[in-house]
Amino acid sequence: MLKHYLMIFFISMVPLIELRGAIPYAVGFELPLLPSYIICILGNMLPVPVIFLFARKVLEWGADKPLIGKFFTFCLEKGHKGGVKLQQKAGKGLFLALLLFVGIPVPGTGAWTGTLAASLLDMDFKSSVIAVLLGVVLAGVIMGLLSAGVFGAIGLAA
Repeated sequence: MLKHYLMIFFISMVPLIELRGAIPYAVGFELPLLPSYIICILGNMLPVPVIFLFARKVLEWGADKPLIGKFFTFCLEKGHKGGVKLQQKAGKGLFLALLLFVGIPVPGTGAWTGTLAASLLDMDFKSSVIAVLLGVVLAGVIMGLLSAGVFGAIGLAA
């Protein structure tokens, strides 16, 4: 069981997959939902402060480097586009927009992208982390319900 808990912790840390992939894994392997949920949230949130504080600087530094420049530029553009969309739609409700951006589990809208967008929008650290955390909690609830429903429907979970 420890192996599965470590697996969901690390899956939750992977960009693009995050807790959206880890929760179904936990449900599919019939791990207890509450501990799995907490482990997934912790794994998903662990990189957030590092992303907020350093990702923008690293990406800007590497954008003109020969081997990594295209990828770093892609990441900056994706974060910038996400940030601009968020700001246009949100206006003064940027906190709520970031929370929903992270919390609604569709591809490309997780904690990594949301945190990078918050950093590129120069949101303050505390508000960004709280909005991302609440978004991760919301995404976890949605994925837990969806996973339990899907796996339950096909007879793989109680």
